[in-house]
Amino acid sequence: MGRVSQAQAEENRRRVVDTASRLFREQGTHVSVADLMKAAGLTHGAFYKQFASKGALVDEATAHAFAELARRHEAGLERYDGQRDAAQRALIDAYLSVEHRDDPAGGCPVAALAVDVARGGEGREARRAYTEGVADFAAFLAPAGAAGGGEDGIARLCTLFGALVLSRATAGSPLSEEILTAAHAALTEAG
Repeated sequence: MGRVSQAQAEENRRRVVDTASRLFREQGTHVSVADLMKAAGLTHGAFYKQFASKGALVDEATAHAFAELARRHEAGLERYDGQRDAAQRALIDAYLSVEHRDDPAGGCPVAALAVDVARGGEGREARRAYTEGVADFAAFLAPAGAAGGGEDGIARLCTLFGALVLSRATAGSPLSEEILTAAHAALTEAG
């Protein structure tokens, strides 16, 4: 079989990073390279042509997941003509939904990757990307012009994160949706 073009190699790398980002959020970073490459539709050997190690992929996939999250926040602001409160409300509605609860692969990397990053995982830069992503998310959630806005944004993020993790852990029981509803009320009724 012949060599792939540079453009195809770049496309393959993007496909692996995107697939890894989704699989790591869904299953954790313990997913094997063989399973990851199979999901990406590529051979196991192709992995080592693209990445020095699995840890390097964890780093890149984590950064990719948070870049995707930042793009969603920017799109929300654009959709609501820069009206931060409306964009935040839409985010809260979507975040605390059954659909988001049931889609960890396409969902928030804050909730999906927390345990792997906390354990140290395989990627050295994953913690840096995660920390920056959490800070950016909290800043997005901070009320415009509110005193202590950073703290308010962090508190809002903690409520979102905690509710999502708990609702996923209790999925299949009535408690799961009660958690989402209670967190939604706490975030939206307080203004």
